[in-house]
Amino acid sequence: MEQLIKDILTPINSFVWGPVMLVMLVGTGLYLNIGLKFYSFRNWIRAYKCLWEGRSDKSSHGEISPWNALMTAIAADIGTGNIVGVATAIAIGGPGALFWMWVTALVGMMTKFSEVLLSVHFREKTPAGNWVGGAMYFIKNGLGPKWAWLGVLFAVFGTLACIGTGAMVQANAICGNLVSSFGLNKYLVTGILVVMCVLVLLGGVKRVGAVAGKLVPFMAGLYIIMCLVIIIMHIDRVPQVFVWVVTDAFTPTAAQGGFVGATIMMAIQMGMARGIFSNEAGLGTAPMAHAASTAESPLVQASIGMLDVFIDTIIVCSMTGFVILVGTTPEGDPLWSSGLNGGVLSATAFASSLSSIGEYGVSICLALFAFTTALGWCVYGERCIIYLFGDKGQVPFRIIYCIAVGVGGLVALDVVWLLADTCNALMAFPNLSGLLLLSPVLFKIVREETKKDKRFVC
Repeated sequence: MEQLIKDILTPINSFVWGPVMLVMLVGTGLYLNIGLKFYSFRNWIRAYKCLWEGRSDKSSHGEISPWNALMTAIAADIGTGNIVGVATAIAIGGPGALFWMWVTALVGMMTKFSEVLLSVHFREKTPAGNWVGGAMYFIKNGLGPKWAWLGVLFAVFGTLACIGTGAMVQANAICGNLVSSFGLNKYLVTGILVVMCVLVLLGGVKRVGAVAGKLVPFMAGLYIIMCLVIIIMHIDRVPQVFVWVVTDAFTPTAAQGGFVGATIMMAIQMGMARGIFSNEAGLGTAPMAHAASTAESPLVQASIGMLDVFIDTIIVCSMTGFVILVGTTPEGDPLWSSGLNGGVLSATAFASSLSSIGEYGVSICLALFAFTTALGWCVYGERCIIYLFGDKGQVPFRIIYCIAVGVGGLVALDVVWLLADTCNALMAFPNLSGLLLLSPVLFKIVREETKKDKRFVC
């Protein structure tokens, strides 16, 4: 039965994460950038100012501050993809893959901005006092009842992806990582993890936001400091790294060492696919957290929301990429071309420069990244459940989610990962359809809001 499910899901997964999806995601981002006159590039600094001002913003609308809304979204975004995914992209696509990750992020900032703006603009307050939004709500409220089925599809795919990607896969990554690195008992690790999830998640989005608001800056800061130490240790290699990244983005990468070589298309596909997987721009996830913000206007929260992509990919993913690319083997050859892949390549890159400190440090960061991802995805899942079943489904979903965390920590998850990864990509189709159909409304809202708020340039 397991093999039959794999046989069915594998070709579907290959398609939904293939060239068609990448063209849709990047094409939508380019269209929105042109339609909004590259708003994200012109208002990037202003967005940081709004984020700083929004650390304790309170209003009658929303449940969490703009700062905590962004931290909740980043908590879900910054995960194993920032460490393992970047290594995979470079190991298969060569150094040029990092360049295409940057391109995808810069384009995706506008997609994330648009998702968040529509989600906040069309959000609702439920009878229980939950402020809910996301693709399903801007599709239903923006396009009308005849498009409600599209919102239902998004919510169904989102629920499945949350249980799989958010709960089970992240718990499995945490337990596997801590057991292999520190020799801990997996039952003990799983038990502690479930207790921590219960304590945070049963408190709802406010508690998740409060925890994310403190934990995310700490874990991201710890990881970036480790990376900067390694990069500074090998600062003489940095110019060569930039040359590799730029030139290999536009020319085939020759086979060397254990690296089998890569075409330009491989670099583009791996860079874009891993970049989108990491920052989730276009998948429609983060706007569900931003919709709970107390921000004064949709424009403000959307401007803050687009920083998610920049922080996740341009900063955190780039740190991983540079640590790998400056690393060398004991023989003095480039580490990235050694034939290692995924988490092994990342762990080796850190350990080769910082010895056991690097090995244990990256293991701790991986565990923290996976834990915060689990917290953020629970928020997404319960928003999908509220859309499908109303407020009454919220608490049962949290309980089921915590149980899924326990199961994920103890069992193999090949089929679960494949299903969750497929549903994750499938969320993009209704989300992008809604964005494109509502783009005239989006452009109008931005024009009107920028006239009111002189901090931004239209």
